[in-house]
Amino acid sequence: MNALTRQLVDQIAASGPMTLADFMTTCLFDPKHGYYTTQEPFGRAGDFITSPDISQMFGEMVGLALAQAWLEQGTPRPFTLAELGPGRGTLMSDVLRATRHVPGFHDALDLWLVEASPRLREVQSNTLPDPQFADTVDDLPDAPLFLIANEFFDALPIRQFNRVGDGWSETLVGQADGRLRLGRSDPAPRAFLTARLDDTRDGDVVEYCPALPGIVGAIGHRIADHGGAALFIDYGDWASQGDTFQAMRAHGVASVLDAPGAVDLTAHVDFAAIAAAVAPAQHSRLCPQGVFLERLGITARAEALAAQLAGAALDQHIAAHRRLTHPGEMGDLFKVIGLWPDGAPPIPGLST
Repeated sequence: MNALTRQLVDQIAASGPMTLADFMTTCLFDPKHGYYTTQEPFGRAGDFITSPDISQMFGEMVGLALAQAWLEQGTPRPFTLAELGPGRGTLMSDVLRATRHVPGFHDALDLWLVEASPRLREVQSNTLPDPQFADTVDDLPDAPLFLIANEFFDALPIRQFNRVGDGWSETLVGQADGRLRLGRSDPAPRAFLTARLDDTRDGDVVEYCPALPGIVGAIGHRIADHGGAALFIDYGDWASQGDTFQAMRAHGVASVLDAPGAVDLTAHVDFAAIAAAVAPAQHSRLCPQGVFLERLGITARAEALAAQLAGAALDQHIAAHRRLTHPGEMGDLFKVIGLWPDGAPPIPGLST
């Protein structure tokens, strides 16, 4: 039993079972023992690999899409270029490199990172040129906002419910004999799940992210008021359905209870909840990541890079392109939704 398990068992023994949201918050962000406080999650040496770790092409496509949106909105200046949960800064580094020849883009941008972890802020400061940090979206400047959130929403704490008649039984984390255990509350009506009674039946599981509407709403209002665009890229689907709560360790699935603070905890993103929260900004149709990248020209970029490679490096490059775009890999698992102000053209690669 590790130190965070003991802390959680003691807390539950004193106060009663906790929601998955409270459990995730402690496991991921506890100041002494939390996953993002103590672990190195990213890359081949970590617990999972994100799209920017797979190939520079991902960040290049994303950066050029945002730069084109900036051009089509009349090159506002100054503007905020921001990323939510930027990891080691790899994605933003690729975005900046790909856009360095877009006339006026770098001169006009103020670089901001929304990052809660002091340890990761230090890593990002060593990767990127003079980033400014914000604790939340609300701390960003009142200016046109061009924003990226790649694999950000999947790490936000969720609550999970099982439908019982017209009520919902919530998944809770309890303890027995000093060990963590999953259980369920008694069924009860949940006002925020009333609409889900129309598309579920007894026994169905839905997940709800309490923090998501506020974050997305703040971004949508800023873009509607000041201009800009946002790209949200994550694994998930249009509406939450089923148990997607999982733990990742060393690139494999782990137990969600066995090693709190030492494993990454995530859940699939409900993109319908994102779309419901963006007003007064506009949003795109939900688009598979592979389709989005192909529309932006990733295959032509892959061919240009391949011409400079041979042997094992070429094989790795081809595999990276496939992993990002193929429907059987990340191409369909990951989805993209974009935001822009009313009256502006859609972000390249996306449609209304």
